[in-house]
Amino acid sequence: MTRIPALDPDWTPEAVVFDCDGTLIDSEQHWQRARAIVLRAFGHAPDEEFAQRAKGLHYRDCGALMAELVGAPEHAEDMTQQLLSAFRSLVAREPVTTPGARELVWTLQRVAPLAVASNCPEDVVRFSLESVDLLKYVRHIVVPDDSIRPKPHPDTYAEAVRRLGVPGSNALAVEDSVNGMKAAVAAGLRVVGLGPRPATQDAALADLWVDSLDDPALMDWAASRPTSRPGRPETRAGDTADAKVPRPGGPTRQDPAGAS
Repeated sequence: MTRIPALDPDWTPEAVVFDCDGTLIDSEQHWQRARAIVLRAFGHAPDEEFAQRAKGLHYRDCGALMAELVGAPEHAEDMTQQLLSAFRSLVAREPVTTPGARELVWTLQRVAPLAVASNCPEDVVRFSLESVDLLKYVRHIVVPDDSIRPKPHPDTYAEAVRRLGVPGSNALAVEDSVNGMKAAVAAGLRVVGLGPRPATQDAALADLWVDSLDDPALMDWAASRPTSRPGRPETRAGDTADAKVPRPGGPTRQDPAGAS
């Protein structure tokens, strides 16, 4: 398939789908700390190899991986729940966006409707976005469930563009993990890859690689896109979503105890 570079000045996306962890929210540090907390409780310390294997995994797969690492596969579910609990606590204490995320979201929401496709539980994604005041720009949040497989399967991205009413080929994905990029490409989206461009064949997954979302070329391209409906009111996740994505109660930060 011939794919037009995402920064082609003659192309404007009809929808933009962001990953959440590591892309909009600087949460990889929280996941790393949460994994370390759980593993140390079982007498193990994570190393760099484990960190690379865990990055971008669905949280349940990560729990199973940790249980395998400590030689106790029967504790996979327990470790998964401990992982989520530790992560929620860390995000609640220190929510932070990645560099340029807020500006890029603000710019692109004037160009096209936005969605988020994530491997995390919906309440974690919703809480994370609300904590940094980005939830109000997102129309849909798509996460794995009984009928939607996690990344690297294409389901989350395919469902996101379906809800936004555009074909995948007319949409842009913004992703920081190889698994996420594989999912987006399989769903037909063009991709901005966040992070160092790999020296492997994975480099071909993204149309554009940027070290951060405040990359001048990316921001200039986004700012030069024509606005779809100038002056339109901001939309909140759930305004046009189906019943699987409930409308949040309001703009105030959600109490961490209510996120589970």
